Amino acid sequence: MLWPATDRYGLEPAPGGLAFVQDLLNTISAGKPREPDLLEDVEDAQTWLAQALANWSGEARRPAPVLEITAEELQGLRDFRHDLRRHLQAAGTDASPQSHPVASLTAAPTALRLDADGRIRAEARGTGWRQVTSLAMIEAYEAQCTDSLRRLKSCRNTRCAVVFFDRSRNNSGVWHDVRICGNAVNLRNHRARKRATAETT
Repeated sequence: MLWPATDRYGLEPAPGGLAFVQDLLNTISAGKPREPDLLEDVEDAQTWLAQALANWSGEARRPAPVLEITAEELQGLRDFRHDLRRHLQAAGTDASPQSHPVASLTAAPTALRLDADGRIRAEARGTGWRQVTSLAMIEAYEAQCTDSLRRLKSCRNTRCAVVFFDRSRNNSGVWHDVRICGNAVNLRNHRARKRATAETT
């Protein structure tokens, strides 16, 4: 199953419904050469959303909601993506979560439903971009309950910042690809140290 945003960066998707959250976060413009922002206009956003929801349906084994995103709603979805990325980045540092307010993350309407099999399920509510945020928040919360959300990380290379799922045993990964981003950052840091040394001698 190819997730349209995440696959552009050669990344393996996160497990289960968390892949939907990862794909939303990876709609950003990143990479070299830079990929387009999939939430830049309505046509691209709707194309991404249709495929991402179809994939989510396959993972969750539940019907995908049919959603339409209008031009007026795009900014709300981009703002949510930005806030969620900030929260993810703050969670991967020593920064206090309180110092990174994420106001729009609370604006995700949900409902609880008791299924015939006795399981309680959270259902996304709202319309348009609000239902997208609700679905993403539900998947993020369920991943948090299984302790897998903390493995969803933003690449430490600020020129990259794509979101990857850390599959290392001790959850110590910081680059989406050590060869691409880790080596590039280490080389830049090495050159900066050499320049600093040369300037002081």
